[in-house]
Amino acid sequence: MTNETSSLEREIDATRDRLAETIDLLVYRAHPKTIVSREISSIKAHFVDPVTGSPRTNNILKAAGVVVGVLTFFAVARRVVR
Repeated sequence: MTNETSSLEREIDATRDRLAETIDLLVYRAHPKTIVSREISSIKAHFVDPVTGSPRTNNILKAAGVVVGVLTFFAVARRVVR
């Protein structure tokens, strides 16, 4: 009986430790600074090749085109409204 009890206690302790690690990981992943850091890394990876470090000009040109298009749209819309 004592052997079974100590085995059960060890199993409970191991489960408690795994649960604590999981909770710590979830708290870390849900922290706002971690989320911002992850998003910044994702955006940087979209514009810079992480392996070579060279800029991805096709993605940069697409983003610049969108910005120019939006600014042009607002400029034309503003003139039409006047």
